[in-house]
Amino acid sequence: MDIAIIITYTLALLIIFMYSLAQLNLLSNYLKARKQPDNAPTFDFSNPEEIPHVTVQLPVFNELYVMDRLLDNIAELEYPKDKLEIQVLDDSTDESVVSTAAHIEKLQKTGLDIKHIRREDRSGFKAGALKEGLKIAKGEFIAIFDADFLPGKKWLLQTIPYFKDENIGVVQTRWGHINRDYSMLTKIQAFALDFHFTMEQVGRNYKDHFINFNGTAGVWRKKCIEDAGNWQGDTLTEDLDLSYRAQLKKWKFKYLEEVETPAELPVVISAARSQQFRWNKGAAENFQKLYWKLLKDKSVPFKTKFHSFFHLLNSSMFLLVLLVAVLSVPVMYIKNSNPMFSWYFNVIAFFALSTVIFFFCYWFTFKKIHGKGFWNFMEYIKMFFTFFSIAMGFSVHNSMAVLEGHFGKKSEFVRTPKFNVKSLKDSWKGNKYINKNISGNTIIEALLMAYFGFALYSAFELQDFGLFLFHIMLFLGFGFVFFKSVTSKL
Repeated sequence: MDIAIIITYTLALLIIFMYSLAQLNLLSNYLKARKQPDNAPTFDFSNPEEIPHVTVQLPVFNELYVMDRLLDNIAELEYPKDKLEIQVLDDSTDESVVSTAAHIEKLQKTGLDIKHIRREDRSGFKAGALKEGLKIAKGEFIAIFDADFLPGKKWLLQTIPYFKDENIGVVQTRWGHINRDYSMLTKIQAFALDFHFTMEQVGRNYKDHFINFNGTAGVWRKKCIEDAGNWQGDTLTEDLDLSYRAQLKKWKFKYLEEVETPAELPVVISAARSQQFRWNKGAAENFQKLYWKLLKDKSVPFKTKFHSFFHLLNSSMFLLVLLVAVLSVPVMYIKNSNPMFSWYFNVIAFFALSTVIFFFCYWFTFKKIHGKGFWNFMEYIKMFFTFFSIAMGFSVHNSMAVLEGHFGKKSEFVRTPKFNVKSLKDSWKGNKYINKNISGNTIIEALLMAYFGFALYSAFELQDFGLFLFHIMLFLGFGFVFFKSVTSKL
């Protein structure tokens, strides 16, 4: 039994280490990309002949609290009115349908080409709505925004010109966060998303590795969508699915780090849970659906296959982290009761380098957004350990999502509730879309909090503090997720 535990523990650490090396390579790519000027060809918008028709799609479902804000914001986009169409793809089933229709009618009177498109059923969920709208879209290019996104007035003027290159199928922008500082929960979500939208997206795009359209705040070439097989609703992340199918068809993606599209982060843990579940399960589903096809494609370079492996299995790292966490306690006892394994524990200490690599990579993202300097570095250290503690606290919930994805269990597309919350004076407690049920995973999280409390006690009993910091982070992470999950229902 001891040997089986040690072998499993070691393999999990090894895969996490390989993942960290992939991230380190992306950091290297990112630093090189920053030094390279962008000489991509662009449309000359001073020539009206070069301004293409654009359709903006707004897929919405029961977004009562943010629809007015969304519609008013989109109406401010600067683009020739005769070449701009807006589709509100409204699958709502609540009273927001009436207020949305009234608001659209008011905007139509200003001369804006905006349509309220309704479906009889939600088949295919968001993917189905986008596909339905695409059938009648006038534009050569399709910009997509979720209900909580607020693009700047010049957003289309900053993105559409890059389609001058006929091989570009997608232009994706970086997400911003209008309520980053609302709470610790929003801060750690922003911390994670900043890393993805800064280092990962740039690092992959620079070397022509596969990246993904992030479901919103980006533009598709209509021809690319159709050539890649159109939107499909058989996974929970239709954006990642279509992105990989398009790149397998040799379409290029353009990522614009400097174009920020602000959005609202979930402020309640149940909303964050539903979003995390969809993203993590969807990634696993897409690994099963697409990776083997990519692996067999001889035209795709090995390094792209390597990065795609960890890209699609990104969420599956939660399984390994949970496994390492749970096994770390028996490993601590094995270490102290079997001197014959002492050499082994000296060897696996090397894998602590993974944490150092992650610390190094995340710092570059943090200082790009917040600036460098001593006090920002101190703030970064606090955020790094807080983020990883809470991320580990989510590992049970996210691991369940990943397992469902890999084993093919189907589930409904659950939209993340929007709140229209920007500052502490804004309240979320009256939101009708909040899930009032406590997840069964919450009980497991409470038990794991107690389990890692026992691990801290064991460190003193055994006088072995090698994993003490790791166990403190796990104890606090599972405690945070458990207590937030319970108190948000009160």
